[in-house]
Amino acid sequence: MQLKNKALTHAVKLALTATTASLFISGTALAADEQTETTKVNKNVEKIAVVGTRSAPRSIGDSPVPIDIIGGEELGKSGNTDMLELLKGAIPSLNVHSMPISDAASLVRPANLRGLPSDSTLVLLNGKRRHRASVIAFLGGGINDGAQGADISVIPSIALKQVEVLRDGAAAQYGSDAIAGVMNFVLKDASEGGTFEVRQGEYYEGDGDTTQISGNIGLPFTDNGFANLSFQYKTADATSRSVQRYDAANLADAGVPDIAPLTQVWGAPKVDDDISIFGNVGLELTNNSEFYMFGNYSERDVRGGFYYRNPHTRPGAYSNDEGQTLLVGDLTGDMSGNCPTNIMIDDNVLDNPDYINQVANNPDCFAFNEILPGGFTPNFGGNITDTSLTMGTKGEFTGGMLEGAYYDLSGTVGFNESRYFIYDTINASLGPDSPRDFSPGKYSQLEKNFNFDLSKGFDFGLAYDVNVAGGLEWHEETFTVTSGDEASFTAGPLTDQGFGIGSNGFPGFKPSDAGEYTRRNYAAYVDVEAPFTEDFLMGLALRYEDYDTFGSTVNYKLMGQYHLTEDLNIRGSISTGFRAPTVGQANVSNVQTNLSSGVLVDSALLPPTNPIAVQLGGTELTPEESQSYTFGAVYTLGEVFLTLDYYNIQVEDRISQSEKIELSQADKDTLEEAGVPNVQSLAQVSFFTNDFDTTTQGVDFVANYATDLLGGSSTFSLAYNWNETEVTRSSDITGPFKVSRLENDLPNHRATLSWSQQWESFSMFTRANYFGEYQGVHVDYDQTAKMADAAVTLDAEITYFFNDSISFSVGAQNLLDQDAEKLDFSGADEFIPNNNWGGKYYETSPYGINGGFYYVKATYTF
Repeated sequence: MQLKNKALTHAVKLALTATTASLFISGTALAADEQTETTKVNKNVEKIAVVGTRSAPRSIGDSPVPIDIIGGEELGKSGNTDMLELLKGAIPSLNVHSMPISDAASLVRPANLRGLPSDSTLVLLNGKRRHRASVIAFLGGGINDGAQGADISVIPSIALKQVEVLRDGAAAQYGSDAIAGVMNFVLKDASEGGTFEVRQGEYYEGDGDTTQISGNIGLPFTDNGFANLSFQYKTADATSRSVQRYDAANLADAGVPDIAPLTQVWGAPKVDDDISIFGNVGLELTNNSEFYMFGNYSERDVRGGFYYRNPHTRPGAYSNDEGQTLLVGDLTGDMSGNCPTNIMIDDNVLDNPDYINQVANNPDCFAFNEILPGGFTPNFGGNITDTSLTMGTKGEFTGGMLEGAYYDLSGTVGFNESRYFIYDTINASLGPDSPRDFSPGKYSQLEKNFNFDLSKGFDFGLAYDVNVAGGLEWHEETFTVTSGDEASFTAGPLTDQGFGIGSNGFPGFKPSDAGEYTRRNYAAYVDVEAPFTEDFLMGLALRYEDYDTFGSTVNYKLMGQYHLTEDLNIRGSISTGFRAPTVGQANVSNVQTNLSSGVLVDSALLPPTNPIAVQLGGTELTPEESQSYTFGAVYTLGEVFLTLDYYNIQVEDRISQSEKIELSQADKDTLEEAGVPNVQSLAQVSFFTNDFDTTTQGVDFVANYATDLLGGSSTFSLAYNWNETEVTRSSDITGPFKVSRLENDLPNHRATLSWSQQWESFSMFTRANYFGEYQGVHVDYDQTAKMADAAVTLDAEITYFFNDSISFSVGAQNLLDQDAEKLDFSGADEFIPNNNWGGKYYETSPYGINGGFYYVKATYTF
């Protein structure tokens, strides 16, 4: 394909050079290649990004907006096997919480780029919009409450050539969700060679045993194409960083049987049969056109802990008056059993003579203490399936009015399904006939995209051709709720006697809850990049987007770059953006168990247009709107590369889950009439709302340096991020604790310092991670909140190259086993009356709660 545009020609040559060299050095953490010869060749290779521009790929040093590039080699230099954790280690402005006991958020963990929720970052795969997950983070740790972002964890590092992170608002270029920025995952495209890798590791505590087997192979696809295939298979055992709950310890001391040593576990969930398969295919059709296709199939089973059900106090199962009297059911059907309703609960109700005589030895009367005397702890889990396929063609027009223009026509379909399971629980209304395991139903997310893009250079007498791009996009999003098994939602014979309906902890979706909700939108954009001089570039993007639900929106982006000297340039952008509410956020309803003021209660999430939600302040959701600007500088001197960027993001009408609002009896009666299950046991309701505004500002600093050192080749990188969020408008629906979480849960300061060293037969990689002060919170309870101390963790890996094909590595993440901040009220290993949740560390720890992790790895390259 012949290029006439000089600027495009130069950029494409850079891209081809970088691809051939196969080393993309991260803008946040430079990583040396595993082979000495390749490292020496590539010291001066420019890092090329596709994201952030509609012209040809450009060097990140010449980009008018800040972009990080993390190479596939660097992603492999970590003990963690989760893509979220790999990126967190490389990008200081990205934060990921562990999310123990967080309902569906434990299954698909949300990530925060530049302090904004996970669905404010647009995720691309090979430059195409990635579908979002079906999981909505109902318990999202404040910042992510109600977020519905893409599932990044399904992408294996072995499949990637590089990850491009655009740290700038880009809704005018790419559409909804790109308020915080854009992540573009670029798949490998080699037509030969491959890698096979086996990794084994566990935490210093002796749990969380993880096995990962992965591979990648490049194959020719005829003489003019490639088929690059990757797979990853992983299993991971659960972890526990817990102490015994105080109430459970008291029950055991009082002689209550079947009290587990740890009745409530805080830690990582168990992951079984986590498999991901990715394929990337390209075929040259003519000298001026090519066909491409890529996609994935991924599936995993996840099972984690949940809240303990105390056998004296749990409403709807053991007692409906906070543990004063025992809840007893009459099994006769006509209430002829004369079952007692006034059995007092003391230290051990099993010793109460009235319980022994009138319940335990009376076949007509029933209490769950008979079959579950020590209470029970449900396990929450799910089967997550994710699949996608993109097909398209791109090339250059060779005749007619569009001669010399580049086109890209593609279609994408993406599907994510989360089928939920809850184990070791009960449907109390079924009494002794209740099953213990349930499938409460499933959510699914289906997205379809069609894109047509054009780009052409025009000679207007400037330094280079002006690149003019434009395109059309059609997008359809469908969110589906599928009902659960009958036992998970049915109202059993004990319903009218005060026993709870549905699987305890996660009542199933009834057939009346099931439904399919669809929204369509289309967009048109134009994008112009004009090099007024060899040193001065400006770009303008305009995007019109129309939704069939709430109407249209127009957004713009203006960006520029000026070379003050050959080594120093300044850059900046100003833009508007938007994030459309997801179809799931607008329509989903759910019942969940959460802690309120330290007490375990059931809470209903309602659609914002539900009559009760409207009565409490809910309205139909509208898009978030943002205004953002960045200003920065890039300095290059020999092997030194420095960037400094300031950003400011103002978001209006942010979409989130409201504060949980206490229900009055009148509210409950109205809900019951509307068909909401188990209403009388509900204490609270919440709904999605556009209820607050925020201003987020920060600074990103990156410094990279490469040199020969200690008889080998070295690369050093320092990356620092300061990020601060202020809630500038809120209402009572948001609540002061939610405001505090939005402003304080993430550390304001994060930094990484890395050193990669390569010798002939050995390589070494080490990285120090700094996490500033943050608000420690446990069980989403404001009384546990406090400012936790800053900390430093250290990661390290050493690799020995046995020969050109085989290498062995040993490494550790959090090498020095830095503990998370301990809970003030737990006494760590003591039973303190306030520790009624079994936690040991603040769950908002930015580096997790599991401690050090060590691993070994064997790699075969061919």
